[in-house]
Amino acid sequence: MEAYLVLLLLKLAASAALASVLVRSDAFKRLLLVEERTLSQRLYLAAAIALVFGGGVAARVMTGTYKAADLGLEAALLAGLVGGYVPGLITGVAVSIPTMGAGELLTMPLFAAAGVVGGLVRDAAPDPEEIWRTSPFFDFNPFRLIRSWPARDRLLFQLFFVVAVSAMEALRYWASATIGKPWMYTIYADSGAPTVQSLAAIWFTTLLAVLLPLEIWNHARTGKKLEAQQLLTQEARLRALTSQINPHFLFNTLNSVASLVRTDPEMARVVIHKLSNILRRLLRKTSDFAPLREELAFIEDYLSIEMVRFGDKLKFIRDVELSVLDAPIPSMLLQPLVENSLKHGLATKIEGGTVRVAARRDGNRVQLTVEDDGVGIPEANLAKLFEQGIGISNVNERLKVLFGGDYKMWVDSKPGEGTRTFIELPAAQSGLARAS
Repeated sequence: MEAYLVLLLLKLAASAALASVLVRSDAFKRLLLVEERTLSQRLYLAAAIALVFGGGVAARVMTGTYKAADLGLEAALLAGLVGGYVPGLITGVAVSIPTMGAGELLTMPLFAAAGVVGGLVRDAAPDPEEIWRTSPFFDFNPFRLIRSWPARDRLLFQLFFVVAVSAMEALRYWASATIGKPWMYTIYADSGAPTVQSLAAIWFTTLLAVLLPLEIWNHARTGKKLEAQQLLTQEARLRALTSQINPHFLFNTLNSVASLVRTDPEMARVVIHKLSNILRRLLRKTSDFAPLREELAFIEDYLSIEMVRFGDKLKFIRDVELSVLDAPIPSMLLQPLVENSLKHGLATKIEGGTVRVAARRDGNRVQLTVEDDGVGIPEANLAKLFEQGIGISNVNERLKVLFGGDYKMWVDSKPGEGTRTFIELPAAQSGLARAS
């Protein structure tokens, strides 16, 4: 009896191990997230379950010793529960193929019927998610059952689930008792004369051998869902940060146009035309990343508008290596930094000054620098740059969302000498860029 119980425990271990092997496949995990599947997806699901669990059946047939690895009935039930009638039927037939060579001819119709029963249980679920919430420990709280229809539906479904799995095990027991070997292998042959206790142990083991893979797969589904939710949260956060930049930029530009309308209407028309080019580029932006050359063209359009206000006092130097022009960088990354140089560095400097944008490639990294020779930033304010405003702090937050910790950004400034902002990024798109 002790060896018999060890065999049942090994069966549970084999069930968990085979389920874990399947869930290592990303394609299989993605299928678990889908409730309405195409025919090709259902066939893939059936093939995956049949291949892994069928290997256990084949090991038992060929060796005659690895009896705990034979989980063909459970595999058919699982395929039906997860995928429906078609995957259940196909899996039941496929996992029984190794038994045909051993003369166990009743195995195929039994496993095929188990797959159909699994699909029937799936259809009976009040909600597809109930398949993943099933437990052998029922909630019999009378207050909840009286007050809540969903609680009653859930209890009835769980009872039906247990009854359906037990019915298939009972069918296998009946076949073994009336027909027996060589037509079909069952674990009952190893238990001697079955007692009520041994029958209960076998049936409970079969139920757990079905529920364990469901629990393992549901854990993988939950992980995938959390990853997707985190990605959506990051994307929403990135959109919010970008949307802060665009109105801020437009507000300042329109202020410049408003002042020109009074002093130089002809120049105001020119600026409005340039502004329309900038808006057109913003509206065309469909990705979080853009080639550096496009961002530089945007900066030049922006500065051409600002030069109308500054006149000859504003100079722009572009120092960019040709090898880095096509490198993707986050859209609207440089404009807030250049705007900061104008607004805080040069706007209050009577003689004006110079804005310099540089870009270099260092191995698989891109290094960007925006600097000015303006009034600089007091040391007390420099420490708060990454916490206040929508310029430096916004750029830093966007980089954090896109690259995690795989970037560098620092600001160096000396009062009366100017400010320099340095950014280093991976040369290839990563993070959300790959997911979008």
